Amino acid sequence: MPTRRAFIAGTAAAIAVSKPNIGRGADKNVIKFVPQGDLAVVDPIWTTATVTRNHAFLAYDTLFGQDESYKAQPQMAEGALAEADGKSWTIKLREGLKFHDDTPVLARDCVASLNRWAKRDSFGQTLMAQTDELVAVDDKTLRFRLKKPFPLLPDALAKMTASVPVIMPERLAKTEATTQITEVIGSGPFRFIASERQPGNRSVYEKFTGYVPRGDGKPGRTAGPKIVHVERIEWHTLPDPATAAAALQSGEIDWVEQPLPDILPLLAKDPKLEVAIKETTGSIAIMRMNHLHPPFDNPAIRRAVLMAIDQAEFMEAVGGPDKTLWRTGVGLFPPGTPMANEAGVEVLNGPRDIAKVKQALAAAGYKGEKVVLLGVTDLANLKAECEVGAEMLKRIGMNVDYQVMDWGAVVTRRANKEPPGNGGWNCFFTGWNGIDILDPVGHISLRGNGMAAWPGWPVAPKIEALREAWMEASDLAGKQKIAAELQKQAFEDVPYAPLGQYFQPTAFSRKLTGVLPSFPTFWNVKRA
Repeated sequence: MPTRRAFIAGTAAAIAVSKPNIGRGADKNVIKFVPQGDLAVVDPIWTTATVTRNHAFLAYDTLFGQDESYKAQPQMAEGALAEADGKSWTIKLREGLKFHDDTPVLARDCVASLNRWAKRDSFGQTLMAQTDELVAVDDKTLRFRLKKPFPLLPDALAKMTASVPVIMPERLAKTEATTQITEVIGSGPFRFIASERQPGNRSVYEKFTGYVPRGDGKPGRTAGPKIVHVERIEWHTLPDPATAAAALQSGEIDWVEQPLPDILPLLAKDPKLEVAIKETTGSIAIMRMNHLHPPFDNPAIRRAVLMAIDQAEFMEAVGGPDKTLWRTGVGLFPPGTPMANEAGVEVLNGPRDIAKVKQALAAAGYKGEKVVLLGVTDLANLKAECEVGAEMLKRIGMNVDYQVMDWGAVVTRRANKEPPGNGGWNCFFTGWNGIDILDPVGHISLRGNGMAAWPGWPVAPKIEALREAWMEASDLAGKQKIAAELQKQAFEDVPYAPLGQYFQPTAFSRKLTGVLPSFPTFWNVKRA
């Protein structure tokens, strides 16, 4: 992508002259962090934005967490008891739980929170479809009464990916799931300091002295004791990668979540810094098309676009020339994980034949309809995806209306179901952490349940049936067979288009110790 490569070429040199002005006191009890983008939305139920998920685990907690092997472990829950042949689950809260407004966490808060979460989340929708009743038995106990056994219940409540089942006070959790909550009251290890929030610039968190960590287990991803060693976390939004890198090297910033790939060699040479891949499942880039409006309401047109996608072109733009940092031939699930397979992937492999794609578009009935593409300006990875995608669509003869905006605006705009001419859209580009899409249950962009689905709203009954069959399968081999069938069907229905897998190193000061393998979490971290 010439535009991006030209931009990058000057970036490393620009680091030397960038003049960040963050300010750095001598207090070792403050961690200054540059997130991947601005925290535009603070409600982790309303949006699937990764930056909001990361925020959620500072301010909120969950009934269960996931350990390093992705196994569900009690977190806010003292434990869980399955009875009646798995059709009844009783969950008891552990002692000492309270919200940041100093009110106790009660079972009714949990019930209201889970009901709100389940209206938005794929896994939650599945759980509640199997639930006859979810009630607070008393202040410390909640109970699921199920239609049939659902052994994945702890996994659903341990979900650490987009749309996290966080627990909030009942008064907030009763807000409609389609309405954003702007008040952040959780029970997590850090309090969100709303008075210090500067949209587009800064978000601040302080240690919650009322937080009681679990007394057992070991810290790992979102499970185990969440022990806080610092007093304050500051998120500084620095869209310019050169400025962020310069601030990291000068010591004004402690941690940059996603440095640009071309800057990484420079940072890796700095003895004061550590550059590491902490999330080993990587990220999967995707193109999401709107199934409600022309032209992408036509599955044949969606399949024609698949024929044009060159995953290597997208991945080089996102991950740079180092091919060890990205992979192609990627389907629905992250390579190297149990459900990954090659069924149907041949449509994405081999040379691209633009003439053939144009013929397929014409045969499908494409008549030059405008394609409103929501471009991203402030997240380098997504900006690169969008630029490659816009050029690809133009190359195959589509009438592209490339509308650029910051990621927060994309997150808001993509929820609009109106036609593109009335403020809606036709496609956008984004990505998932590998942990978001390890299996069909939590794979939000794979759902084909229409208006209840993630923006794009595909209707794909065969995908939904295969997803149900996957959950019913009793062993790994059976699940893997269905995952392959699911992938073949997805290349027919095209709920989205996979663009490849890339690995995003993070960079932080060696003054930080205890950084866990995962997305950025701040418990267990000490600053020298």
